Amino acid sequence: MKITAIREIRVPLKTNLRNAAFDFSEMTTSVVAVISDIIRDGQPLIGYAFNSTGRYACGAQMRDRFIPRLLSAKPESLLNELGNNFDPSKILACMMQREKPGGHSERSVPIGTIEVAVWDLVAKIEQKPLYAVLARLFNHDHLPVSVPCYVGGGWYAPGKGIVQLQEEIQRRMDEGYRVMKIKVGGAPIEEDMARIEAAIKIVGSPRELAVDANAAWQRPRAMEYASTLRPYGLRWLEEPTDPLDYELLSELVDLYDAPIATGENVFSTLDVNNLIRFGRLRAESDIIQIDIPQSYGITQFAQTLRMMEGLGWSRSSVFPHGGNLMTLAIVAGFGLGGCEAYPDVFGAFAGFHDDAKLSEGMIFLSDRPGIGFEGQNDLYQLMQTIVQ
Repeated sequence: MKITAIREIRVPLKTNLRNAAFDFSEMTTSVVAVISDIIRDGQPLIGYAFNSTGRYACGAQMRDRFIPRLLSAKPESLLNELGNNFDPSKILACMMQREKPGGHSERSVPIGTIEVAVWDLVAKIEQKPLYAVLARLFNHDHLPVSVPCYVGGGWYAPGKGIVQLQEEIQRRMDEGYRVMKIKVGGAPIEEDMARIEAAIKIVGSPRELAVDANAAWQRPRAMEYASTLRPYGLRWLEEPTDPLDYELLSELVDLYDAPIATGENVFSTLDVNNLIRFGRLRAESDIIQIDIPQSYGITQFAQTLRMMEGLGWSRSSVFPHGGNLMTLAIVAGFGLGGCEAYPDVFGAFAGFHDDAKLSEGMIFLSDRPGIGFEGQNDLYQLMQTIVQ
């Protein structure tokens, strides 16, 4: 049993969406295929993944360092103790050889993308959904039928005003979502407050609305928004400042008593530890949103989760970034607080399996082996071009 090839392609997202920090006009992503010598139904078993959205394609690092390390390793050194499947922890350790401490974001995204593709392959070898494999290893074999799912949107776009925002939110409510997240900070505060109040009219309660500043604010603007938003009691205020500005984050924690969410732009267990400790985040109310495929992958996330639990945090406080099938499988397998969705936003990379069912804010799981990309036709067709 061995990995015979690992391939990557760079795919542009082709969108004009904008948040408070940047637009996505140049955004790309890497799609990865990990090909094994295991033949089933006349075809080799292949694990797939992509590096979520918001970070650019990272194929250069893969091809220069991480893929050669894996392909040059002795095949048996990458297998589990029984020799009947791959061991993602050994594959992670192999890719991390000769890597200097620190500088996580330069390597955590390419390593994590490959590592998650390996987990897809591992689950396919077991002929089980990835969430079932993760539940056995990390959550006492608890298998949920559905998981909580909120929907992101409310982007800034040309010609999009209050009416269009309300129409978007109403459409999502009609689809079965119950919690909506919209962008803030990319317009004058008066305009944003009008957008927030218009959104609350549709969702029905401030507790059903979250807002996302995308880490764009410096101290004066962060303080102004936090003071203005505080009376609303929103579901959460997401990334009100740079995640490494622990001093400002801790000041906002003192000022803003409703939940704060952050973490999608840190990439290691130590990063999350520092964010919690020095940002003085509150285990009883705040939310951690680490993007797992961009943060060394699932094996490392299990260590991050153990660290958080040691600091008194619950799994229900983790809502990973990334509205895709990878995140859905991880949320279900580990028993996390919930996942996000971004339907109709990032082309083939958005959303879940084509036959996904959503009701009262809960998304129901598929029983397809692995991550289940095969049930997301447009994305799976794109992935297959790597190996054809």
